[in-house]
Formats: sequence, structure tokens, C-alpha cells
Amino acid sequence: MNQTAYQASAFDFSATTIDGKVVSLDMYRGSVLLIVNVASHCGFTGQYQPLQHLHETYCQQGFFVLGFPCNQFLGQEPESDAQIKEFCSLRYDVSFPMFSKIQVNGSDTHPLYRFLKSQAKGLMGSEAIKWNFTKFLVNREGQAVARYSPTTSPLSLSSAIEQELKK
Repeated sequence: MNQTAYQASAFDFSATTIDGKVVSLDMYRGSVLLIVNVASHCGFTGQYQPLQHLHETYCQQGFFVLGFPCNQFLGQEPESDAQIKEFCSLRYDVSFPMFSKIQVNGSDTHPLYRFLKSQAKGLMGSEAIKWNFTKFLVNREGQAVARYSPTTSPLSLSSAIEQELKK
């Protein structure tokens, strides 16, 4: 499937897991997602802990955090996928799905992020991701219903997540 031509929902894309396996995001169809571009050497790296908390709190209700490492912002994710996985596991006990490093801006933007950015624009209508830990809330239909800045605390999203889970 040409992922740039058919963009009905986030579930129509595939991505490579941090372990190197290409998976269809269709496996999350019917779930609520929080998709986040992450980095291990960022001032916001501590957000892994509340992201994990959200994942644990709501996973039984059909909610998943999906982490997409990105090295496009001041080289804050220079590690290999294996090193990122080890860091997240040892430092933050991350159990939510993590994916292989991607580009979120520019000509090599991952198709999923092209879709998310077109659906939920940033400040003043910008599509560009400004920094690591930008968050997209995706509803059960696979539509990006909100975009949150890196400075937005993950725990402050609880009510928005709960609202989407009730739909």
C-alpha cells in the first residue's frame, strides 16, 4: 500500500518496532493512542515516567502510548535502537510500544507523522514539529484529535484521554 496516497487513519500505516520488526498500526485499530516523538538526551526525557504511568493506567481500557525516537533536534537521540531500548527499560521501566528512530520533519518525514501533522497543526497552523516530546492524541477511529507541545505534562492529558476512551 502506498502510505502517502491513502491516509484515512493512523491505523493505515506501518512502522518498524525498536526490535526491527515492521508492524501494521492496524493492530491498534479501535484503541486510543498517544503518539510521541521521544529522545534520551532531552530536557523533557523525564516525561518517559508519566508516559509510562498513563500507559499503565489506561491500557486495560484500550489506550497505548507509542514512542518514536527522533534525532532531529540538536542530536538528542544519537543512540542505536538497541541502546534506546535498554535506556528506556533500565531507566524508566518503559513497557509501552517503542519504535525505531524516525524523521518527523523534512523530506524523509515518516508517513505516519506526515499524516498526524496534517490533521493536528501546531501554533499558527504550522505542521512542523518544534521539538522532542510533541504529543498527538489519536481517537479510536485513527484521527489525530489534538496536538500537545513538548512542555505539556503527559499527566495533564488524563481527562482528554478519558474523554476519548468513553467514546
